[in-house]
Amino acid sequence: MVRPNKYPREGSLKFSTVLLCALASISATPVLAETTLKFAHVYEAGHPLHKGEEDVAAKLETATEGRVKIDVFPASSLGEELALSEGLTLGTIDMIYTGIGFVSAYYAPIGMTDYPFTLRGMDHWKAFRESDLLADMKQELGDAMGGVEVAAVSYYGARHVTANKPILTPDDMKGLKIRVPNAPAYLIFPEATGANPTPMAFSEVYMGLQQGVVDAQENPLTTIQAKKLNEVQSDISLTGHIMNSTLTLVSQTAMDRIGEEDAKILRDLLVDNATNVTDEIVTAESELADWFRDQGTAVHDVDRTPFIDAVTPVLLASDVPFTREQYDALQALPGNE
Repeated sequence: MVRPNKYPREGSLKFSTVLLCALASISATPVLAETTLKFAHVYEAGHPLHKGEEDVAAKLETATEGRVKIDVFPASSLGEELALSEGLTLGTIDMIYTGIGFVSAYYAPIGMTDYPFTLRGMDHWKAFRESDLLADMKQELGDAMGGVEVAAVSYYGARHVTANKPILTPDDMKGLKIRVPNAPAYLIFPEATGANPTPMAFSEVYMGLQQGVVDAQENPLTTIQAKKLNEVQSDISLTGHIMNSTLTLVSQTAMDRIGEEDAKILRDLLVDNATNVTDEIVTAESELADWFRDQGTAVHDVDRTPFIDAVTPVLLASDVPFTREQYDALQALPGNE
């Protein structure tokens, strides 16, 4: 009978030793899983906000050596503003752009600057962006949304009225059926001037104007251009009744998933993007009136004083979702006196 050898041959011993070392090495090496974040917004692919976020996505993938990627979903492809905010709180979306007035559904006072004529101009807007007033509001909003970070604030633009006639005085607004976003802040300007505000989804504005469902709408020049609204409206009147801000929101869950180091990279990129988008929109606003004129659209300069006189008493008397103390703190900020 052949007895089994108690001792393995030298080759077998070496193989076992190598195998054990390899297994130990694998178990000791951290596995860096790739993370893909979903970023959604309502803006068209031609808008500076979308172009900026595509730039952030490319730079983030490079800076993290592929550890973190961003898939961007523009043009309401994952829903309108309120649905996107809900998706962020539910965890189905990781990052969004949203108008500052829309998230007032979660923390009402933060929508204050989306009310007409609460901001005096670009310098005043910048003072608000850097203020303790906004810092407190951002913290309150994040808590109210269950753990959301306001990563950046960018300028969206001054809103102007488009119609098939000039809008030069409050009387020109009377009876006008004007599309507005579905947020309370946008009702005061048309109501105070005798128009009929009609909430409508952003994605439906072009067709609504084309088919005569509404007579007019109001948006910044960059949005009017991106949505090609001048194709279905003959006149732009530079009322500048609201100066919009866009917030970049990121869920805390998403930040935790990518880790502290990559989260810092993302934050820095988002802040830089907000600065670049703001600068681009400010530059565009200085040029677009002439661009629209070249396209055959009538663009009208407007004396805003009669509109301010019509709106301000209604604004202060309305059941607004911010305190008089907050309003006075905003007005006390420097800029565009």
